[in-house]
Formats: sequence, C-alpha cells, structure tokens
Amino acid sequence: MKKLVLVVIITASSICLNAQSFGIRAGIDFATATAKFDGLSVSENETGFYIGLFSKFNVSEKFDIRPEVDYLNIKDLDQIQVPVLAEIGLSDKFSLLAGPSFGFILDKEEGVKSFNLGVDLGLSYNISEKFLVEARYDLGISDLAEDNEFDASLKLSGFQIGIGYLF
Repeated sequence: MKKLVLVVIITASSICLNAQSFGIRAGIDFATATAKFDGLSVSENETGFYIGLFSKFNVSEKFDIRPEVDYLNIKDLDQIQVPVLAEIGLSDKFSLLAGPSFGFILDKEEGVKSFNLGVDLGLSYNISEKFLVEARYDLGISDLAEDNEFDASLKLSGFQIGIGYLF
C-alpha cells in the first residue's frame, strides 16, 4: 500500500507541474458509511477533514479537466482520493464539477476492500482570481465489503465544503 501511495503522489506531482494552473484545497468532509445486511440498512455519520492538490487543464473557454489528489481523514479512516473532474463554467464566478473519484483506503479493517470508486458532483465559486469556495458530494459506488457469506454491503459517501487557492 505504501508503494501505491508513493506512485499516486509522484504522478500527481508530475501532473501539477505540467498543468496550466494548479492549486491547493482544504475543508470539512461530512462522511456517511452505509451498511446493508439481511434487508436492514444502518448508517453512521462522522466529520473529518481533507487537504489536497489540484491542477487545471484548459480544454475550452468554459471547460477544464481538473485532476486532484486529496488526503481524507475521518475518525479512524485515512484515504487518498483521486478525483478526475470536468469543470464546466456556468458563469464568470460559478462552475459545475463532475466526474469519477478513485479512493484508496490506507488503514482498512479486516473484511473491507481498499479500493473505493465514487462519483463526484459539486459547485465551485470563484471569490477572486486566486481564491475559490466549493461544495461537492461524493457518492460511493463500490461495495467495500469483501466476499462474505452474509450478503452484506458497505458503501462510503461524503459531502465536502472547503476553500481552494490557485497559484
């Protein structure tokens, strides 16, 4: 797992160096773990934080590709998330963010898979040329429960609110 994290960090660094612009982001993550078993559904909510790097590749006047590498910490869960987002300009200040998110759980418990695929959807607001605020929802698609005889499932999702700075 340490080698995987190192590869992700090196790849992200090279992407940022080749980007047309790059920045940092940080904020609060309101996470939900939903477990289903034998027709019952149980959810647990926890609050944590995230910090990360992002880059922007301009495709057209109103469309950017925005890869990111984020570190999330929520209670006893550490995760590296790598969203690859389309950033669609809705106006001079507002942008829509949407795309897949690839999560790598660093400290998984027994019976839990380490790869978490999700879909992100959110809005970004440019306060100035350098500062932005954003809110997004990460819908967990992957069933994180390893093969089991009880037909149980586990999914992680989260709502993020934060700020960003472009260099």
